[in-house]
Amino acid sequence: MQIKVKTPAKINLTLEITGKRPDGFHNIRSVMQMINLYDILTININRQDRFKINLSGNNTNIPYDDKNIVYKAIVAFTDYTHLKDYRFDIYIDKHIFTEAGLAGGSSNAAGTLLALNELFETSLTSEELHKIASTLGSDLNVILMGGCTLAEGRGEKVTPVTFREYPVSLIKPNNLGISAKEGYQKYSSLKDKPQNNYTDKVINALKNNEDIKPFLYNDLETAVFKDYNILQKIKSKNPKSIMSGSGSTYFVLDNTINNVENCTVVNGLKTINTGCDFIE
Repeated sequence: MQIKVKTPAKINLTLEITGKRPDGFHNIRSVMQMINLYDILTININRQDRFKINLSGNNTNIPYDDKNIVYKAIVAFTDYTHLKDYRFDIYIDKHIFTEAGLAGGSSNAAGTLLALNELFETSLTSEELHKIASTLGSDLNVILMGGCTLAEGRGEKVTPVTFREYPVSLIKPNNLGISAKEGYQKYSSLKDKPQNNYTDKVINALKNNEDIKPFLYNDLETAVFKDYNILQKIKSKNPKSIMSGSGSTYFVLDNTINNVENCTVVNGLKTINTGCDFIE
């Protein structure tokens, strides 16, 4: 059995942190938006007498073992469905920047859950898939929802938001990835934590067909910005740009972004009102 699935990147139109949780995570309110930049997963499944996962791909920056979230998604799915006597061969054709705040890994994992549900004809409900996804990471439920989504809690509570198509361009420092752990730790150390309520402002602007650009905002950008000269250069050349997630990718809702030395630019993308999708 084989299936191919394309898994989209996301950007954070807003990311506001509302407090620390007892489990060590932070509660957030974030409007996340899918864009038409995709990884492609080719998944082959064969029946055999023992469980095995073989991951491979075209990007040397990601692990192809049990540390990969795709691997973890397969384990979570097969634990839930008791489908263990199979070999899983997955090739990850990576186009989304890694360590970039674009949820590339989470998107791969969400696409894997959807693909396995389709291949095995297990007919898991959306609620069941979201339940599995919530055990794997903070962005998977957003990817499963697709389109434009309000994420709350640690990201697992998702609500559809009014969608509007915008052009999108990205700029990513070539030699800088910022982990979510670093971003949240630096936010925690801020003495004066911003409280702007931009998330509701973006939601209302989308609903009323008003301009959302004045309300784009990211608390984690505030937390890490002063520590990285390259981020300051990006912002200087692109004053309307905003960091996505924990970074280090910046985006503008425009057709072009001004380049900065030692950065990679992707122009001409757009927001989309879908999520993962199967390829015939």
